[in-house]
Amino acid sequence: MLRIRDIGPDPVADLLERFDLSFELVANESPIPGSFWGEPEAGVIGTSVYARLDTPIHSVFHEAGHIVCMTADRRASLHRDAGGDDVEESAVCYLQVLLADCLDGVGRDRLMRDMDRWGYSFRLGSTSAWFASDADDARRWLVGHGLISRDEVPTFQLRDGEPTVPATPAESS
Repeated sequence: MLRIRDIGPDPVADLLERFDLSFELVANESPIPGSFWGEPEAGVIGTSVYARLDTPIHSVFHEAGHIVCMTADRRASLHRDAGGDDVEESAVCYLQVLLADCLDGVGRDRLMRDMDRWGYSFRLGSTSAWFASDADDARRWLVGHGLISRDEVPTFQLRDGEPTVPATPAESS
């Protein structure tokens, strides 16, 4: 499991800063503010992501993805539980895989293996199978909200409203 200590906190902080998110490193053995799952999993409060050196990278990207994907009014009151619906949760997972490619030493393949080891469950049996064959709704949702380009590159924007592209092909007919 790749953890913050393996790549250092600075590259993570720099990546999150591109979204105007704060990365707050918590002292070893200290409780992580806003952690839904408990230590060593990352926590969220407002536009800040909290982690320790033993926090898995996938956890930081997942929680940051929640902040990116939620509406501004939900961000304003965010503390620990991001909420959201099923397609937003899928979009968060998709975005965290794309963010892994933005950091040297991480990459999507490593991150997806770590997601599987942590226990993410997808109906196709693995994160990589889901990402390759069953995540079109998540990709469309992210494109529709302007959070990734059609080429699947993060735009480093936060969600600010309703989608500009339909989430499902049926909505476009």
